[in-house]
Order: sequence, then structure tokens, then C-alpha cells
Amino acid sequence: MKSAQRGMTLLGFIICLAIAGVFAYIGMKLVPMYTEFFSVKAAMKDLASQPGIVDQDPGKIKDLFFRKLYISYSDDNIKPENITLTRQDGGWKMEVNYEVRKPMIANIDVVGRFNRTEMLARKSVAD
Repeated sequence: MKSAQRGMTLLGFIICLAIAGVFAYIGMKLVPMYTEFFSVKAAMKDLASQPGIVDQDPGKIKDLFFRKLYISYSDDNIKPENITLTRQDGGWKMEVNYEVRKPMIANIDVVGRFNRTEMLARKSVAD
């Protein structure tokens, strides 16, 4: 009695390996973009919880923001012109809007657009 062999052929294994490699390569391009965005979100939340931030001028707020990004090694793609501070309701509305473009393969790029808004306002005693 002859048993049939089961399993993957070498060609099938190479194709699966190539597909996994393509997904890994795309992940290596996308993951740093999103980790930077999560650092931006964390820095903005930290600024919002900082006491006395409402009384600071926009230049000082931007400086504090970039210091927090520098600590987390995430200050590569965000420029001062990507940050907008407007007075609103006795506080500041901070908006960070930026775009990241990474080359993928040949003339194909991956583009990520990120936008985050945070209110920098006085905290009440109940907060």
C-alpha cells in the first residue's frame, strides 16, 4: 500500500515566503510613521495636563512640545509650521497636522497624513 505524500512543495514555500517578506517590508515602512504619531498624541496629552500651560505664549508651548518629542526620538517629520495654536475658551487649541512620505519600491511612495487636536485649558479643582 502506497501512501500519498502531503506537505508544501519548495515552490509553494518560496511563494509564501515572498508574500510574507512583502508584508514585512511594508510593515517596516509603516510602523515608524505610526509610532511617531502616537508620540505626538502622548506629548499633546502631556502638555494638556501640565499646570499653567494656558498662561504660556505659543512659542513656549511649541518649544515644550518639541522637547517632549525630542525625548521620545520623534521629532523628524514634525516642523514648527505644522503646529497651529489658537486662543479658544480661555485656553489654547493646539492642532498638529503633518504628512510623512516614505519611498516604498522604485517610484512608489507610501504617504501618511496625520492630524491631532488637543485643548490646552485650565483644569478645574474637580479634575
